Amino acid sequence: MKVSVSILKKANNYKEEVIKINKTSTDYLHLDILDNTFAPNFSFNLSDFASLKIDKPLDIHIMSTNLDYQVMEAIKLKPEIITIQYECSKDISKYIKIIKDNNIKVGLAINPNTWLFKIKKHLNDIDLLLVMGVYAGFGGQKFIPKTYKRIKKLNKFGRKYLLALDGGVNEEVINNVKDDIDIIVVGSYVTTSDDYEKVIKEIKR
Repeated sequence: MKVSVSILKKANNYKEEVIKINKTSTDYLHLDILDNTFAPNFSFNLSDFASLKIDKPLDIHIMSTNLDYQVMEAIKLKPEIITIQYECSKDISKYIKIIKDNNIKVGLAINPNTWLFKIKKHLNDIDLLLVMGVYAGFGGQKFIPKTYKRIKKLNKFGRKYLLALDGGVNEEVINNVKDDIDIIVVGSYVTTSDDYEKVIKEIKR
């Protein structure tokens, strides 16, 4: 299971956080992009990261209804993955194509109340499905237990895409999903600790 560290809870000190993440063995740096359009919260301007030294592959999760702008800004950073929150647009296929045409892996994120059948038609076109264990938009929320059943259900159907989990992750959640997912997104569980690398290594064990 790979680890992607989100710095949403430390958005005000994002430059310092990038330096800390660079020194760890995390597999990805996860950027949650919020601009007050999808959820009443703001995180980062993607352009702020263009001049930073980032040693980890970028994993960008866009939660915005202004996708025409945000997707193009994300592409400029040449990330490994760009994930779009499904509920942000009625034309998700358009953005999946734009991302793929730029040779970037494309992910689709779904909120806990989004029925799995709604995304079925997109599953052959994506590289990653990000299952939210909380409602997209704010860090530090409590994990929603029914998420376990959603992950089990997705694995029963067989899949060609990577399966990831984001939101409310703690030690208990990690232990429950480590055999069922490919990537786990961790935020405050790592960034509120005194030793980022120690926690990341414990997750990977």
